Amino acid sequence: MKKSCKILFCLTVIFFLSTGAALADKSEVTIIAPDSTAKGTEITIKLNVAHHGNNMFHYTKWAYIKINGKEIARWDFSATNTPESENFTKEIKYTVNEPAQIEAEANCNIHGSAGIAKASVGIK
Repeated sequence: MKKSCKILFCLTVIFFLSTGAALADKSEVTIIAPDSTAKGTEITIKLNVAHHGNNMFHYTKWAYIKINGKEIARWDFSATNTPESENFTKEIKYTVNEPAQIEAEANCNIHGSAGIAKASVGIK
């Protein structure tokens, strides 16, 4: 009985990994922010995170946003706390007092990251 359970478990893991792998890719971020704003203005920055195949075995493990080299927000996920969907959005509010260089990245627990997304917000 124990051997049958172990085999069933292994087959289930293989099934979930193989179905996710057919659609799987690296986690990717796009940044939505204004090109410029007046000094002292609070803006909304949106991160759209995409990753095909999110499930408890294969998921976006983390995402972060940095402004002018400083990490200002980070979202960590796990097998029991996966992202809400394959494509999800995170928002932050940020007051622009100087030109802002924005970097964001997300990482798949198996395949890694599609790379760092960059954007900038200038002062009018």
